[in-house]
Amino acid sequence: LPVGCAAPYGSMAAPGAAAAAALVQYVVLRGDLGRPPRSWPLGAVVAQGCHAALAAAHAHRQHPDTRAYLELGGAMRTVVLEAPDEAALKALAETLKQHSIDHEVWTEQPENMATCLALRPYPKDQVHQHLKKFKLLK
Repeated sequence: LPVGCAAPYGSMAAPGAAAAAALVQYVVLRGDLGRPPRSWPLGAVVAQGCHAALAAAHAHRQHPDTRAYLELGGAMRTVVLEAPDEAALKALAETLKQHSIDHEVWTEQPENMATCLALRPYPKDQVHQHLKKFKLLK
C-alpha cells in the first residue's frame, strides 16, 4: 500500500495489535434527543455519534493512540454512553478540557445545539474516571 494508506480491515492483525486493543473511543450522546419533546428519529441520533467520533478521530489523527486504534479495523472498541441533556454534555466537555483530555463536541447546525461528544481513542484507564457517572446508551 502507498505510504499513509491504511490496510484493508481484513488484514489488521499487525504487530503491536495487542497493545492497541486496550484502546477505546468513548462517544457520549444526549439521551433526551430521542425522547419527547424532541423525539428525533433513531438514525438522526446515531448520525450525531458518527459525526462526533469521526471529528475526534480526524482532529487527533496524528496521535499515536488514534493511529493504532484505526489500524485495528474490525477490532476497534467503541463505548457509547448517555448524557441526560445538553447541560450534562457541556459540563462533561468542560471537565475533559480541564484535565487536558482530547475530545470534540458535535454541535448540530443551524440549531447550534451540542448533541454529542467523542474522545479520541485512549487507554481506558486514562479517562474512565471522568466518564463513570454516565450509563451505557440504551
